[in-house]
Amino acid sequence: MKTIGILTSGGDAPGMNAAIRAIARTAFEEGLRVKGIRFGYDGLMSGDIYEMNVSSVADIIQKGGTILGSARSKEFQTPEGQDQAVRILKQFGIEGLVVIGGNGSFQGAAALHNRGIRTIGIPGTIDNDLGYTDYTIGFHTAVETVIESIGKLRDTSNSHGRANIIEVMGRDCGDIALYAGLAGGAESIVVPEHEFSIDEITDRIERGRKRGKRHHIIVVAEGVGEPYSMRAAIEQRTGVETKITILGHLQRGGSPSFTDAKLGSMMGYKAVKALIAGSSSVAVGVHGDEIFTMPILEAIEVEHEFNEELYEMARVLSH
Repeated sequence: MKTIGILTSGGDAPGMNAAIRAIARTAFEEGLRVKGIRFGYDGLMSGDIYEMNVSSVADIIQKGGTILGSARSKEFQTPEGQDQAVRILKQFGIEGLVVIGGNGSFQGAAALHNRGIRTIGIPGTIDNDLGYTDYTIGFHTAVETVIESIGKLRDTSNSHGRANIIEVMGRDCGDIALYAGLAGGAESIVVPEHEFSIDEITDRIERGRKRGKRHHIIVVAEGVGEPYSMRAAIEQRTGVETKITILGHLQRGGSPSFTDAKLGSMMGYKAVKALIAGSSSVAVGVHGDEIFTMPILEAIEVEHEFNEELYEMARVLSH
């Protein structure tokens, strides 16, 4: 193998650039050429590919987002599109491809493997919704962003004696809400893994008021409950003015935390070493301090397990 490619796909995540840097520099150390593919599978389909060098990845480890850009491609999802992608990869001399992204990105990597391109997947998504790995690149930074927001909103909520509903990302996975809510001291955490009760939320508000508490922070994963109807119910039942803050794509931005910069670097290094060793259609993951690989198709079948102990802990500590 003489040339590898790198692409980032799906939603951007802090730490992707650390992974890109590690992939490129490890490959250069091994005497490989590296091609950067702009805008994910969409860029691959259009041949938006360029030669990378050491300078291409200089000073990017602490940059948020992805220098390669990211986009989804309906064309690539078809068998004909995947055949065309293979032809383009071969045209540019790319024999191995490292894909940084989530579940859909991994499925694309598996499809290319079935067509003769060696592929490695690195988990890059703030949602932390891939069950085979403890953490995905970007998750820790997103949680820290939410925690910072909780602290600022608590200040203003306390000043005015309000409740504040904070909507965070995680339509199908409540990890951002859970971890940020626990570490940020939220009084209520609403996640897709548990049915929520508006009665329980309002009861907490009332108990807090009786002991002199002037604020109430409710962290809600997007899509679980409609925040405006939740606000109306809280105000009607408690009389407490309630504000809504939707953090949205703010959670995707910013420099990666130490954890994500380290994780991206370690996974990028491991991905290139795996390619050189002859691996293909495998996903890189982390358990504890160990970076490992496993078959992509097995990895995407592992269901994410919600941490029930942390959820119960958050409930107890929020009293």
